[in-house]
Amino acid sequence: MKPDPFHESARPALLELSFHHLRLQIAPEAGGSIAGFYSEQDGIQQHWLRPATEQALRERNPEGMASFPLIPFSNRLRDGRASFQGRQIAVPPAVKGHPLHGLAWTRPWTVMQQDGHSASLQLDFAGPDKDANGWPYKFSARQYFRLYEDKLSVMMEVENRDTVAMPLGMGHHPYFPREAGTRLSLSAAAMWQGDHEVMPTQLSRPPLMERLRSGVAVDDVVLDNNFIGWEHSARVDWMATQEAPARSLALQAMSPFDFIVLYTPEGRDFFCVEPVSNCTDWLNLPSHPHAEIGGAVVAPGETYSAGFSLTVSSAS
Repeated sequence: MKPDPFHESARPALLELSFHHLRLQIAPEAGGSIAGFYSEQDGIQQHWLRPATEQALRERNPEGMASFPLIPFSNRLRDGRASFQGRQIAVPPAVKGHPLHGLAWTRPWTVMQQDGHSASLQLDFAGPDKDANGWPYKFSARQYFRLYEDKLSVMMEVENRDTVAMPLGMGHHPYFPREAGTRLSLSAAAMWQGDHEVMPTQLSRPPLMERLRSGVAVDDVVLDNNFIGWEHSARVDWMATQEAPARSLALQAMSPFDFIVLYTPEGRDFFCVEPVSNCTDWLNLPSHPHAEIGGAVVAPGETYSAGFSLTVSSAS
């Protein structure tokens, strides 16, 4: 039996970047994931993303990391099947049902460059084989990480290396620490309602939209939804505790990260605010306008890029 790449016993090597008080840990072997993003001053660490667990690191399991890339689609693809310009896409379902988050997060990435405060990773996908999750297009993906005095910048690129046009969606999947009183605020135009399998059914504008604009307590909402027409920025605020001062984080994204996914599962110690370029199952929603479903068509040899940043601030 072939070993599961998510269940290796040895802890993978991490890239360690720093700039002033900011620290970034990257796990290339675990899907090119971010393993940790935190501030460190006077020996005290303040985590801005949920840090990877030791078990997740040993198992190369991105779902236990701080954030991971979503390529060549974000979220779910219904039954793993779609048709695009005459080519059939057949991606085997994941353990939880519909295939999830593409395939880049399940594969090791190669380190292309690293210095004290920046690094780049690359993943080359040579097309379908027995382990290729059925995605029929060749591509090369890159991630560029850079720390600034108060900010992490992440740029992403995907180059179509196939001989035909390729449909493409991408994004990143950050997990934020969830503490008592944590608040989230953002502005969006509408929300995709979902069925029991978290597949989009219809667009709506519930009262939640206005609440989000002014800020909601994360513990007061249970969501696993796509939002359209957001203003490419979101803010997370954490209350002061005995261990740490009040602090905030601003997520800013560039187009084509024109969609945002909010995942606030009940009773968990994390929540997710995911900048993405497509809504769930966009390939199977062709009757909707592009502004409602997103996604791109990338010509052979063309490169598609997007990025986002996380800017942090602590009360003095």
